[in-house]
Amino acid sequence: MKVILKADIKGVGKKDQIINASDGYARNYLFPKNLAVEANNENMAKLKAKQDSNAYRKSQEKEEAKKVADKLSKILLKIEVRTGENGKIFGGVSSKEIAESLKEKYDIVVDKKKIELKETIKEIGERKIEIKLYEGVVGSLKIDVIPKQEQIGKP
Repeated sequence: MKVILKADIKGVGKKDQIINASDGYARNYLFPKNLAVEANNENMAKLKAKQDSNAYRKSQEKEEAKKVADKLSKILLKIEVRTGENGKIFGGVSSKEIAESLKEKYDIVVDKKKIELKETIKEIGERKIEIKLYEGVVGSLKIDVIPKQEQIGKP
């Protein structure tokens, strides 16, 4: 009997997968526990509509990610940091600070976990980093870490 799984079942299949199950297994286990439905025309049509909807949503999200990647490639993000007398940075610039600066200065929201930094930036200067925006879409961003201009007369 062909059934459509409604949940992931270890050793059987993944959610929304069509499998061949024995009649007894389907009627006595899968159907009563609401883990599967029979793969009739109505349920197959619902599954197809759901898959089409998911595919459309994913394509829209990918297009949005490409637009953001294009915006990021044109940006030079300047981040001011406190430095010591010899030009060393106190602390460092983390992916969290980069994400906050992007939101604050350019109104671009990026998850800090998607920013590819091997370690925090601890040197002044310009560098290029990559941001994984979506599956298969990677944006590059130029960052310029500059020393903070201390105002004269203020402690």
